[in-house]
Amino acid sequence: MTKLRLRDNLRLRLIRRADNVKQNLIILLIGLGIFLLGFVILILAQFLLLDSLQRDLIALIGLILAICGVIIAAFGYISLSILRIFRFLLTDTKRPDQSHD
Repeated sequence: MTKLRLRDNLRLRLIRRADNVKQNLIILLIGLGIFLLGFVILILAQFLLLDSLQRDLIALIGLILAICGVIIAAFGYISLSILRIFRFLLTDTKRPDQSHD
């Protein structure tokens, strides 16, 4: 019984996440911005600084930012695309304006 409730709770949370398109787009764009910031830091450290420990640490920070940005952007993209498909497949009720009876 707990598993059934847990599954229904997860299903409702996924549907709510899919319905919040504006927030999902903001998450995607924030992830893109963090990725680009990390990428620029990585490129600047590679080409503008001399070989040193400081350059490697700055490049590591850029790499960490880029990875975090990719993860956040992927979450936003999945919420925008795949969860919308799940919502379409999981909801079995028709809206009143779509009935053709």
